[in-house]
Amino acid sequence: MKKKLILPVVLALVAGLWGSSMSAADAGKAGAPVAPPPAPALVFAFELRATVADPVVIGQVPHGLRRIVAITGGTVRGPSMNGVVVPNSGADWQMIQPDGFSELDTRYTLKTDKGELVYVQNVGIRHAPPEVMQQLNAGKVVDPKLVYFRTVPKFETTAPDLKWLTRSVFVGVGERSPNEVIVRFYRLE
Repeated sequence: MKKKLILPVVLALVAGLWGSSMSAADAGKAGAPVAPPPAPALVFAFELRATVADPVVIGQVPHGLRRIVAITGGTVRGPSMNGVVVPNSGADWQMIQPDGFSELDTRYTLKTDKGELVYVQNVGIRHAPPEVMQQLNAGKVVDPKLVYFRTVPKFETTAPDLKWLTRSVFVGVGERSPNEVIVRFYRLE
């Protein structure tokens, strides 16, 4: 009988010694709770104010209501970049669901005060309670705090001073008024 008790005791001692020398990574693998690392910071890059035309409504297609909103101009202001939205250089191709949930695919060109060109593809989503989205999509003014409007832009440029745009991840926080879209872009550190 004593031999049967020795093996579990030895295994328990070995497990105890092994457990006390585990690294934080090993503890996480073993199922022990590990505190998450701090989240990376977001740093304000610039604000875009784009003027827009009235939507062209294509109609109901298999995945929702297709609308195209031409971008007619605008400005870019920030600590590292200032310029304009090149007039009539792009549009927002929108897909809107019956509850107002909107998928956005926006493409346009920026021109800095130094004359440098930047192509932007800005994919995002916009949603709010259905009654708020109905007002917004009808061109009425709504409180931007009621609308979740987020984007993930991708930038392309040949300008050496603007390579930081192509080598970072950004998130945009947007607001929509009847004839203007405001997006504040933040760089993820």
